[in-house]
Amino acid sequence: MTREIVESVPLVSVVTPFYNTREFLAECIESVLRQTWQNFEYVLVDNWSTDGSTEIAESYALRFPQKIRLLRPRSFLPQVPNYNFALSCISHNSKYCKMVQADDWIYPDCLERMVTVAESDPSIGIVSSYYLKGTRVFGSGLPYTTAVVSGREISRLQLTGALYVFGSPTSLLYRADVVRGTSPFFDESTINDDTDADYRTLRNWNFGFVHQVLSFLRVQDDSIRGRIMDFDPNSLDAILQLSKFGPDFLEPDPLARLLHDSKLEYYRFLARRFLAGTRGEFWQFHRSGLKSGGLQLETIRLLQGIYLELLHMVTNPGIVTARLYHRLRDRPNRKQT
Repeated sequence: MTREIVESVPLVSVVTPFYNTREFLAECIESVLRQTWQNFEYVLVDNWSTDGSTEIAESYALRFPQKIRLLRPRSFLPQVPNYNFALSCISHNSKYCKMVQADDWIYPDCLERMVTVAESDPSIGIVSSYYLKGTRVFGSGLPYTTAVVSGREISRLQLTGALYVFGSPTSLLYRADVVRGTSPFFDESTINDDTDADYRTLRNWNFGFVHQVLSFLRVQDDSIRGRIMDFDPNSLDAILQLSKFGPDFLEPDPLARLLHDSKLEYYRFLARRFLAGTRGEFWQFHRSGLKSGGLQLETIRLLQGIYLELLHMVTNPGIVTARLYHRLRDRPNRKQT
């Protein structure tokens, strides 16, 4: 390929921040190196791993010095600051940026298909696609003929729960100017940093979509997200996103109704956990999450939720028996962990 042709083909910065992911890192790196789109740089950022991940990354960097840059922050960083550090290292010449998380991987035509859509319309700031999460395919909802959607419309559909096509950082391609234009790119003060970045971007950019499975997201019980799933962050996320971004994309009346319904569901959930005797980290997580969005735990709403749950239990005694049975059955397992 001549120099003139290479310079006419958009450069993609692919970024993988990693920390102690020896089991999956080689598979992730191999998936990037197998891309049919060849004009990319691969930035590997080692967050001071101690499990042998560093040696794996070094071996690939030695074998592919023209593709891979292996970097390390000055000191160990929490996950989101490490992601932001990695994004700050992308080439000034790149037109697009693609993060591939270290325990995920992408299909060989991922970059090519995403870049093709992005190149079709200069107003596109984010490109997404179907993605495989464990054994299930996610990201459906858009008509097959739709490849470009206005940022306002796709955000409205997301906020109202009509579909969910953002996925995770692994399933998205960003225009590099979008990433470089915000520092830090991921908000380090909120629990849903990647979704926040998507809504923030779509205030000014449109959304592209590829109707094909292009990435694999691993489901792990010991991952950061896996450890908090027992806290049910999704209902909390709904309130935070509606409160923060609803005014940008929704009319006042629909927004008010959605917030009312979301809070009703959320506080019923909190009430059930309160009645189940949940303590400690669960409440700390939800208080901190609400605080990150400028909100606080509303005692009156929680009491109302407890009242409604008690009323429901009184009128449905079978539910009480079932919950008690499961709680007693699971108690020995909790002691062993």
